[in-house]
Amino acid sequence: MAPPRQAHSTPSPISPFTSLANLLRGSQRARLILLIAPALLIIGVFMLLPLGLMAYVSILERGINGGVQWGVHTVDAYVAFLFEEDLLGNLAINPDYLQIFGRSFLLSFVTTAACLAIGFPAAFYMALQPEKYRNLLIFLVTIPFWTNLLVRNYAWILLLRSNGLVNESLMGLGLIDAPITLLYTNFAITLGLVYSFLPFMVLPIYASLEKLDLRLVEAAFDLGANKRRAFQRVIVPLALPGIAAGCILVFVPSLGAFITPELLGGSRSMMIGNLIQSQFGAARNWPLGAALAFALLAIVLLAMMVYLMRFRRPPGTG
Repeated sequence: MAPPRQAHSTPSPISPFTSLANLLRGSQRARLILLIAPALLIIGVFMLLPLGLMAYVSILERGINGGVQWGVHTVDAYVAFLFEEDLLGNLAINPDYLQIFGRSFLLSFVTTAACLAIGFPAAFYMALQPEKYRNLLIFLVTIPFWTNLLVRNYAWILLLRSNGLVNESLMGLGLIDAPITLLYTNFAITLGLVYSFLPFMVLPIYASLEKLDLRLVEAAFDLGANKRRAFQRVIVPLALPGIAAGCILVFVPSLGAFITPELLGGSRSMMIGNLIQSQFGAARNWPLGAALAFALLAIVLLAMMVYLMRFRRPPGTG
């Protein structure tokens, strides 16, 4: 008896509509890649490539006359960030760099808080104005950007020095008998940073408050809320995206600021940006400068990750 013949399944013909859909999807994917390719190229060339180069420099050994010795790998630069070697060759904790990092974070935090305290009322006032005046107010906020940052900081030197306008005015009013020290202090640095980065706080908050529906505030009043509770429960939550964006835009540049601490703080109030510049400049210790820059980058990225993990949680999860 002959074995039964096995049935062979014939593949179903591909529909022309399926082929057309696949072709369209492929063309859309290629078009998308072409659209984002310039941005990816710019990010790769101007951000990732320099970061990779700096990462490589940070693990090289310092040259005899400065710079680096290419091909000689070591982690001494990262060790020098926390430790120093005594005359006997033993490692001891070096708090100098940690103090500079701590001062930088403290001044940046104070700058961010001051910008928020000034910028929120200013942005709220701008958002409540008639639309025909808002563009004028935005124009006035952005006027300082028309002047170079170096020139603006030199102007603060003329105002804060011992025979400057501030001390002369206070002495003329009889409030002080002798000039007070304002320049080359942490106060001068904070004042300069607030002046430099205040628009970065005002504009994001204004962008959030501009879309505020005032009927929500009226509804809060109808439900028995006073001005304070309406502000806390309605206005502030709606402005939180702008507040968060403004705080990031102020805190991060303040942390790496160089010109303002250099001119208004002097050598006694060095910040991270000045420390990194001195390692690449006068000290010619490129590996340590690169290691300090990457330590700052790691701290900022860690803080941003904590922020995102905290504020991306669903409501009610704590």
